[in-house]
Amino acid sequence: MKTIAVDLNPATREVVTGTEIYAREVGSRLEAAGPDLRWRFFASRPRAGLGVDVMVTPFPRLWSQVRLPLALARERADLLFVPSHVVPFAWPGKALTVVHDLAFERHPHAYSASERAYLQLTTRWAAQRCPLLIADSESTKSDLVALYGVKAERIRVVPLGGGEAVHRPIAPASRLGELGLNGPFVLQVGRIETRKNQVAALAAVELLDGVTLAVAGPERDEAITARLRASPKARVLGRVDPQTLELLYKHAAAVVVPSLYEGFGLPVLEAMSRGKVVVAAPTSSLPEVGGDAVLYADPADPDAVAKALKSALSDKALRAKLARAARTRAAQFTWDRCAAGVVAVIRELVEPAARPA
Repeated sequence: MKTIAVDLNPATREVVTGTEIYAREVGSRLEAAGPDLRWRFFASRPRAGLGVDVMVTPFPRLWSQVRLPLALARERADLLFVPSHVVPFAWPGKALTVVHDLAFERHPHAYSASERAYLQLTTRWAAQRCPLLIADSESTKSDLVALYGVKAERIRVVPLGGGEAVHRPIAPASRLGELGLNGPFVLQVGRIETRKNQVAALAAVELLDGVTLAVAGPERDEAITARLRASPKARVLGRVDPQTLELLYKHAAAVVVPSLYEGFGLPVLEAMSRGKVVVAAPTSSLPEVGGDAVLYADPADPDAVAKALKSALSDKALRAKLARAARTRAAQFTWDRCAAGVVAVIRELVEPAARPA
C-alpha cells in the first residue's frame, strides 16, 4: 500500500482565503477518494472539523521548510502532496503540488517585494521539483507554460469545487441594517486590491440609481479602501463571518467580479451556486468558471459594467434564465470531483500503471 503524506497546514489557519478553503475541502475528502492508499496528514496546529486524523507537530516559524521534513523522515512516504505550492526544500522524495495562480507575476504591484520574492522562489522550486503539477484552471496552466517554461504535458488541470448546493446558517436580516445596507445592493467579495478591481465596480455602480456597492473582504490596499469609503454609494464591510456572507449572497441584487486576474474565481462559483446573477470580467480563468451562465463586461470600461449590471437588475426574464443556468453550471464544480481529480494525479505518480497511455 502506497503512503501519501499531506501538508494540511493551510486548512488549520484562522484566516481563510481560497488556499485555506482548498486545503480543507480537498484534504477532508482524500481518504474517501483513495481508500486503497495510506494517508498521513500533517499540520502545525490542531483544527476541529477536518474529518481526518492529523499529526500535529508545532513549530514557531518556517514549519513547512523545517518541521515538516523532520516529521516526514519517519514516515517513509511514497509521495508528499502539498495543496499550495510550497514544497519543502529538504524533502528528498517525490512531491506533487497545486499552483493556484501566478498573480504575483501578472500583477506584481499588488505584493510587497518580500512576498513576491518568496512566491517566485517557492513556485519556481515546485515547477522544477515536481514531476507533475496541478493547476486550478487552463488559464493558470497557460501562465505556467508562458512564465515558468513548464512543459504543458507536465500540468494537470483540476478545477476547484464549491458549486454544491448550500445549506449553511445565515445571519438575521437585521444585520443588513447594521452594515448600512438599507436598499438594493450589488455584492463584491474579495480582498481589496488592484487586481480585484473594486474601483471599476464602484465607478459602474455610481452610474446607476438606487444601488449600493457592498464590498466584503480584507482591506489590503489603503488607497482603494479610502476611495470606497469616500463614496456614498459604497459600503466597506471588511472580513465578514460565514453567516453574514450567506446573508449578503441571499439579498444581493447581483454579484460583480470585475477582476483583472483570477487563478480560478471562487466568488463567481459561490454566487452561481446560490442562483445569483453574476457580472464578471472576461479575463483569465473567469470564463472557464462562468461559461454562458454569467454576464461579461470589460473591466476597464465602467459604462460596460454599468450596462451589464442594469440588465442584471432590471430584466426579470434574463435574471430567471441566468439563475437557472448558474445553478446548473455550478453543480459541475464539486469538491468531491476535485478531490477525485487530485487522487488521479497522485496515482499517476505512485502507480506507473495509472499513467495515461
